[in-house]
Amino acid sequence: MSTPIRYGGWSKDRKGWLFGLSGATWVLIIAAGLPELVGIGVHRWMLAAGWLPVWALLIVLVTVPVRGRPAARWLRDVCLRAVGVVGGWSDWQSQAATGVMDDPARADLPGVLAGVQVYDGPAFGPLLSRPAIVANTADRSWAVVARITHPGIGLAEADTRARMGAGLADLLDAAATAELVSTVALSVRTVPDDGAERAAWHRSHRRVDAPTLAGAVNDELAAIMTQAGIRHEALLTVVVPEHRLARPAREAGGGVDGRARVLYGVMGEIEARLLGSLGSTSVQWLDTAGLAAAIRTGFAPGDRALLRTMELEADGRNTPGLPLAAAGPSSAPVSERRFYAHDAWRTVSCTILLPDKGAVMGALAPVFTPAEAGERRCVTVFFEPISRHKADRLVGADSMSAGTAAEMRTRLGFRTRAAQRRDAAQVEGQDQRLAEGAALVRVAVAAAVTVPDAWSISDYGRRLESAITGAGFIPLRLDLAQDSGFVAACIPLGIGLPRRRGVR
Repeated sequence: MSTPIRYGGWSKDRKGWLFGLSGATWVLIIAAGLPELVGIGVHRWMLAAGWLPVWALLIVLVTVPVRGRPAARWLRDVCLRAVGVVGGWSDWQSQAATGVMDDPARADLPGVLAGVQVYDGPAFGPLLSRPAIVANTADRSWAVVARITHPGIGLAEADTRARMGAGLADLLDAAATAELVSTVALSVRTVPDDGAERAAWHRSHRRVDAPTLAGAVNDELAAIMTQAGIRHEALLTVVVPEHRLARPAREAGGGVDGRARVLYGVMGEIEARLLGSLGSTSVQWLDTAGLAAAIRTGFAPGDRALLRTMELEADGRNTPGLPLAAAGPSSAPVSERRFYAHDAWRTVSCTILLPDKGAVMGALAPVFTPAEAGERRCVTVFFEPISRHKADRLVGADSMSAGTAAEMRTRLGFRTRAAQRRDAAQVEGQDQRLAEGAALVRVAVAAAVTVPDAWSISDYGRRLESAITGAGFIPLRLDLAQDSGFVAACIPLGIGLPRRRGVR
């Protein structure tokens, strides 16, 4: 039996220029300390003594992290949230709930989803389907969403898992080489089984002359299996920014159709790799109705049974599906600090920090498993391939920063600790793999648990964090940003991976 591969070697997304602090932070600290130095230089001891606590407080605010964010960032976020609540900008209600829906085909979504527009693309594939093209006007990007069917890795051998991991690495390397795709988001939902498919099968196969007792036993078994069963749903979102898509789209005819034709080429490459080394059995690119259903079940997991029953009863007939205007919630009140409320549901979201010791494939399995029937878990992994030129620049800067810090510690007589040697080895490993042709990829993971609003969301939030900790990872609750965290973890539109200011 082969030993499972432990994946690791990752490092922080943003490393400090010196002693863990960026250049801007050092400039701010030095500039704030100038009054102190001037007071000492002119022997103004009262000025120096009075400014010293202010300078110390500023250093604490910009350098001490509190649950993943500096104290100054927390202060700014609290103030911005208070302004939004007082101004009434955080309350949202759908047009469908008010009865003034202008266009049923126009998406009507709250929060960071307000800038989403969905178009029907031209005919694609042998079945001449029309995949939905998602335009995010706020982020100036375009996306397509696919529902994939995968046998999973629970019963797969270690060699098979390694092959799938290598297939994912090849997919991301190809995306980085083409320099077109900016984000690949894989979202997995674990939902209670609603029994819609089983009920439809029973209705079509039940015999009229069947014994009454046999029918009663069958119905009882179906109810028990439905209560105990869970269902996994995997969705893949491919995001292409406008600045990378504009020139190829003009050559393909321009407009939405031109951008769709370029996206179709990307979809073909992604689909071939998904059906190849990654081991997927089917890939279905969602049309407008399918995307609306995916968004609606993200907000309201209990609506999946009705939507699926309507789809099965259509039986291939050309019947309109769920309109995009009804895909979102009817209302979304002000987001609480620790959870997000949407209609009759509540959600707790948190990010998952990768452990320094690495992890084997499948380590996140406890996070996908609901604790009780009726609970929905969602996990979304964002992969952002970085272009070769940018990767060389980032790794070079990290290598220079690590070398400068090591040299200063040596000159000042400080001992190099094990964590510092590990960070230097990680930078060296990244440089080596980059020289061998591998891609540098940013990774972010968001997880969420959704339960009915009558349940204790605090209890289920603690269970989610306990599952993440038990899997060997580190949970970080997205306080003051639960609405954005919900979108990142539960809505498969590729929104959620934060970008650095000024970096595309």
